[in-house]
Order: sequence, then structure tokens, then C-alpha cells
Amino acid sequence: MKPRLGITIGDFNGIGPEVVLKAIALPAVRKICQPYLIGPLSIFESVAKLCKINVSFERTTVHNTPKGKIPVIDVGEGISSDIKFGQPSRVAGRTAGQAIEKAIELTLRNKLDAFVTAPVSKESLHLAGYNFPGQTEMIALFSGTQRVLMVLGNQHLKVGLVTIHTALRDVPLQISKEKIIDKTTLLYESLQQDFKIKDPKIAILSLNPHAGEHGVIGTEEETLIIPAITEVRNKKWAIEGPFAADGFFGTHSYRYFDAVLAMYHDQGLIPLKMIDFEKGVNFTAGLKIVRTSPDHGTAYDIAGKNKASPSSMIEAIRWAVTISQNRHHS
Repeated sequence: MKPRLGITIGDFNGIGPEVVLKAIALPAVRKICQPYLIGPLSIFESVAKLCKINVSFERTTVHNTPKGKIPVIDVGEGISSDIKFGQPSRVAGRTAGQAIEKAIELTLRNKLDAFVTAPVSKESLHLAGYNFPGQTEMIALFSGTQRVLMVLGNQHLKVGLVTIHTALRDVPLQISKEKIIDKTTLLYESLQQDFKIKDPKIAILSLNPHAGEHGVIGTEEETLIIPAITEVRNKKWAIEGPFAADGFFGTHSYRYFDAVLAMYHDQGLIPLKMIDFEKGVNFTAGLKIVRTSPDHGTAYDIAGKNKASPSSMIEAIRWAVTISQNRHHS
């Protein structure tokens, strides 16, 4: 039986509905999963018509899968006349938030095996009253999960983040020995459970240039990162570091590891996106449910122009299918 996969609409003023529809229109995608679109039916219909995507929809529930049509779980306040491509809005944020809430609910109730979230606008979510730094934090709270790790990856590299959507000036204040140990543990356990890597090998990056040069440039390596690595190694795990990020990526050393733990957002994501921008996936490790997302934003500048590539959405769907199957068979 194919996994039942919820796919949220994202911000309908961005490219979310477009990449969702382009992905699920592919026979290769529908071959590996049973997709359920979550969002307003009228908006999916409008975007399909605009982008000339030849699919038929039917309003439904997860209890009923129409043959030959794409099932839509019709939630959200948005209607087709609300679409204002390239502009954040309260109604787009509210609709995106309601779709996420429905996806979480259905997955927690085992009505869906996993879900994929299309990109959202944080500004739109905030206008709608969803005051979260991002979808990861929102999904963690609404699913009742205390410990999560944002993991981003492609076929070449997986990166976990100690801090996520944090201003650079605040990063050192949000790093602690305990947090590094916790994020390393989440990453290691996810590699085993979700990706079926028996004995994962993880590289941990430094915070400061040149790994702090023994305290000359910064002390976090000596006081926080190295003690955390030492403690985790006591579990007989293959953990190495701290590596100075520029040299580590410059020498392609990531090829020798199953994953990398970065201290902050851009430290890990700039090299990841330079390696392969089109097929990046965002995965939330530590959740009791399976959630992935394409590793790009709303792309307001091309929204409504039928120019968006579905490559990252397709990869996010593949990851969701693989991870849900791995968990089911573990």
C-alpha cells in the first residue's frame, strides 16, 4: 500500500500551489504515494488553470480516495479572488497555517503517514497571528514535541542546525554544551531510524573562524563544543570536530561523513545550496510524525508566472515517503 501523504498549500501568493501541482501531476510521484492536497480547492483549481496543469480535483477526506482525481482536503479561508501574487497577506497566512494544523492533526491520528509543507511567508503567518520563527517551531509545538532538529539535505550532504532562525548576534548566546549534545543525539538517532544508517559518522563544525585558534579568536570551541564532543564520544559514536567551516567545505570533507552539525543557519546552508540548490529538502528530526518541506521560500518574484521548478518539492515528497517507510519497518 502506498504511503498516504498530505501536502499543504503553503503561501498561495507565492509558488507553493504551483510547485505542489507540478509535482503531483507527475505519474512518477503518484506511483510512490497517495497525495492528499490540503488547502482551498478553489485556489488549487485557479493555479492549475493558470499554469495549464492538467489535473482534476475532488473535495474529499482521507477516508475516501477518488479514482483518477487528486483528492483535496478543503481547508483555509482563501478563495481564488484572494490571490495577490508576490504580496504577503493575512488571509494567505491564515490559510497556510490552517493547512499545517490540519496536516499535523491527520498525521497524529494516523490518517496520513507523513506530510510535506509547501513554502510559507513568515510575514503572512505573523499577520494571521501565527507568531513563530518558522514552520519547524510551529509544527513542534502543535505536535507536542519538545526536542526537534532542523535537518536540510540533498543527495550529497545532510546538515543539522544547532540554532535555526536566529539573528547572528544572538547565536553565541543560544549555544550551550547541553544543546550541542542534544542536537547531536537527535541527528545521530535520526540517521539510524529515518535513513537506516547503522553507525552514522557526524562532523561538528566550530563557531568561530579557524575553530577559535585555542581561544585566541573565540572561546566557544574550548568551553562548549569540544566538551560536548568529548561527552558524546563516550557513547562510542563516530563524532569528529570541531572543524573550521571554510576549510571543511573547501576540501569537500563532508564526503567522508553521513551528516554535519552546523552551529547556525547560513554556516550549513550556504554550502548545501551551492552544492545543489534545486533539490534541497528540509526535514524535521525528532518529531513523532514525519514532515518534510522543499528547501526554498515563497519566491514572490516569480509567483504566478509559471516559472517555478518543482524539483525540491519532488525530493521532499520522496524523502517523506522513504522516512515514513523506514519508520514503519523499524
